[in-house]
Order: sequence, then structure tokens, then C-alpha cells
Amino acid sequence: MFSFFKKKFFSSPTPTPTVPETTETSDITVISEEPAKPDTAPYQDIAASPKDITAAEPELAPQLAPTPTSAAPPVPTQPPPAVKLAPAILAPALVAKPLYDPNVSMIGSALVAPIDIDQATASVAAAAPDRERWLSKLTSGLRKTGTSISAVFVGNQIDEQLYEDLESALLMADTGVKATEYLIKEIRRRVKDSGVTHPVAVRNILIESLTQLLKPLEKALVIGEFQPTVIMVAGVNGAGKTTTIGKLTRHLANSGASVLLAAADTFRAAAREQLSIWADRNTVDIISQEGGDPAAVSYDAVTAGKARGRDVVLVDTAGRLPTQLHLMEELKKIKRVVQKADATAPHEVLLVIDGNTGQNALAQVKSFDEALSLTGLIVTKLDGTAKGGVLAAIALWSRERAASNPKLGTVPVYFIGVGEKLEDLETFNAREFSQALLA
Repeated sequence: MFSFFKKKFFSSPTPTPTVPETTETSDITVISEEPAKPDTAPYQDIAASPKDITAAEPELAPQLAPTPTSAAPPVPTQPPPAVKLAPAILAPALVAKPLYDPNVSMIGSALVAPIDIDQATASVAAAAPDRERWLSKLTSGLRKTGTSISAVFVGNQIDEQLYEDLESALLMADTGVKATEYLIKEIRRRVKDSGVTHPVAVRNILIESLTQLLKPLEKALVIGEFQPTVIMVAGVNGAGKTTTIGKLTRHLANSGASVLLAAADTFRAAAREQLSIWADRNTVDIISQEGGDPAAVSYDAVTAGKARGRDVVLVDTAGRLPTQLHLMEELKKIKRVVQKADATAPHEVLLVIDGNTGQNALAQVKSFDEALSLTGLIVTKLDGTAKGGVLAAIALWSRERAASNPKLGTVPVYFIGVGEKLEDLETFNAREFSQALLA
């Protein structure tokens, strides 16, 4: 659907003092050359080869000529010019285009296409500082959570007191009882198997254990399999749902997708106006009705997205508490009406959760999943919270969900946010998160 790279073909420069004879075999060009004879004997360096010297002084040829052998290969007069090859990299397929995944150079179903090596190097170099800034901000944002955990590893020995202190620190970070028990058990096993004796090694084992627990939450958000891809976004009031939709719109637009917004949050005052501001900032269209029915707005948006050929339709639903059953029924109605506009929609049902709410976030995930069958999460406001361990509790719940119903699978964390700016939303990476948490 999208093409990010242009093919460029490299041609080797023609050496000026030589006349190349080319023989083409398949895609490789073989170049053989004979040096032009100089008019006058040049100055001979002390490191000059015998052949160079005999070219200048023919009378020395008998003494310097090598002993001929039938099996000896011919010695080239000079090395052939370096051939700059365009590497094969993965380019997005024409059907489905996933967003950026930090673990893979370019992800999803892919075609192999040659690109300009300089262009590829420049793209990687340009992206690296942005990711470094993001990791620095993530580490800073998770410092309140990580400081209390890291303080456990300042002792000189591994004993029961260390495990008790670590258990308390994980619980205080809202890791949850089940996830804490799992991590402590895993750490004990790895310490015993590895035979480590220093607490710092236990910290590294915790990073690895947490990474393995969070790994199933890693997944790329795929755009392009459906036209348009309809994404329904839910969340309670105050979780940062509408702001996150604005950031997600920018993320999608930067990936080359055209976006249409649906202001279906008609219950909250000024919600439509707030989403309109984000639409203006990202220069995208918005479908809204003042005081309109949320399901009707959603239906109109999906229909308009199909008619206008948009890649993504983002539906901003009303924020509500999972305990408000009548409002949860309204969410189910929006989902049913969207399916009337497109039988395959919604293709993604995302829940935005506030990282500051700790274990309450897990309760929200369970309630919204029961009502809507969630396909992904976006965790916001991780900066400054002391409850970042809740992702471990969500990961364990997600694993149990997949085990009980393999058809549903896990609920991935597509993005995490650590600020209010447009660029403060990034893809979730388990190892980055674990290392930032215990930095």
C-alpha cells in the first residue's frame, strides 16, 4: 500500500588511466584492466613491487622476475575498484503495513527491495537519536517506581532478607500478588541454577525475568489489512484517552497512513472541541455532531472513511467507569453499529489506561475486556508514577487469558506514554521497559 524506498542503482566510476574490458555474468560485472605505460620512468618508492621497478628499468627484469610456475595464478596489476552493493532490506508489503517495532528493522509481511545504502544508513542514524531521547525520558519517568526496587540490591550477600525486601518493593510498585510471587519464584530458580553470589547479579536476573514476563505484550499495530482499519478507543474519564488519540493520529500519519477521526464522545463537555483541536494539529478530517448519538457518529465516520479511501478511522468513545453498567451497554451498542457499517469492524478495540492507577488499571482491563473483547492497550502517564509495576500484573493476566481461551490470545500493549507532547507516545518494548525500570 505504501512505498517508503526508491530503488537506486550504483555504477562504479571508470578509472581514468585504464581502459576496462567488461564481461557480464548474471548480475555481477567483472572488470579486468591493464595499466597504461608511462612516457617517462617515474620515481620509484622503496616499497615498490618488482613489476613496478622493471617497468621503469627493463635491465633489472632478469634479476627480479619471479620463477614461473604452471599453477601460479596471474597477479593483478592493481586491485579492482571497490564495488558498492545495495543491501537487501525488508520493505513494507503492499497489503499490510505495520508500525515501527524496535526489535525488527522493518516488520510484517515484506518484499525484498534494494535501496540506496547511504539513504538507509542516514535513516537509521536519524532515528537513533530520537529513540535514545525516548529511552532517556522513559528511564526518568519510571524512576519513582524503580528507585525503591533497586535499593534492595545494595547489600553484600544474597539471603532471605533480600528476597523479603524485594517482594515488598514489588508489591509497593503495584506489581500485584500473583505477578510478585511469580517473579520471586523465577528469581530464586535462576539464582540457584546460575550460582551467583552478589545482589547486583540478582538485579540483572530480575531484569531478565521481567523481560520474559512482559515479552508477550509486544506486538506491532498492523494497518492496511483492511480498508479502512477501524480502531475503537475506550477508557475512563481522566485516563488521557482523547489526548492519546491525538498522539496516535500523529504516529499513524508519520507512518504514512491517512486518518479520519470520529468524535463519538458526545457525553463529556468539550470533548468534541478537544478532538477537533487534535485534528487541526495533525491536519486530518473529523466527523462530529453536536449532541449526536455516539453510535450514529461512529457509523457515519466508518461510512465516510470507506468513501474517502482513508487508511484508518479512529473512533473516540465516551469515557466511563466499568461499574456504570448502562454506559458499558452504550459501548457495546457502538461496536454493534460499527459492524453494520463494516461487517469486519472494529478491527482493533483499544483501552487507554492511566499508569498512576496501579491495580485499579488491571480491574479496568478485565471489565472492558469482558464487555468489548479488547485487542490492545495503551498505557499513559507512566512518567512520575510509583506504580509502573502494574504492567507485570497485566502481563500475567494476559497470559492466563490466552491459556484459558487460545482463540483470544494475549492483549498486547501497543504503546506507552510518558508525557503530554505529541512525540511522547512510543511502541512498547519489554526489554527497554525492564531496563528503564531498574536503571
